Amino acid sequence: MEQCPCGSGKDLAECCGPLLTGEKQASTAEDLMRSRYTAYVRADVDYLEKTTHPDRRSEFDKQGSLDWAQKSRWLGLDVKKTEAGGPEDEKGQVEFVAEYEIKGQKVRHHEMATFEKKDDAWYFVDGEGVQPETVRRESPKVGRNEPCPCGSGKKYKKCCGA
Repeated sequence: MEQCPCGSGKDLAECCGPLLTGEKQASTAEDLMRSRYTAYVRADVDYLEKTTHPDRRSEFDKQGSLDWAQKSRWLGLDVKKTEAGGPEDEKGQVEFVAEYEIKGQKVRHHEMATFEKKDDAWYFVDGEGVQPETVRRESPKVGRNEPCPCGSGKKYKKCCGA
């Protein structure tokens, strides 16, 4: 048995496999998202095209998607959160991080993908990159040559800042 690349922990035959073969349709936006990631891993661009919203299908770059899928080594998918996109919903969003390697460079693709249901089938509509959140310090920044705040008496750079 082959484990599904989507990160669900299930076997491919119990997870994304039946979606890729057309045996069944995705019941949620997240299911479709996971199956599309699996399609990239397997370079199944016909599935990617078929699951792109009909109103957006003319924008789908089949050859570009095939090249990207084949030239990448897919490292994993992490679904961060979903908003709506359940079996009873008509729209949904899935925030995810897909990691892959291309030309020896690791890439972390963080996206918020939008999905819509049309005629009881989920489709990918669009995706936007997610910017990392700005980290705000609760305490003032400690300079390298200032005393370490841990109380050791050493300079920060020689103690906790090392």
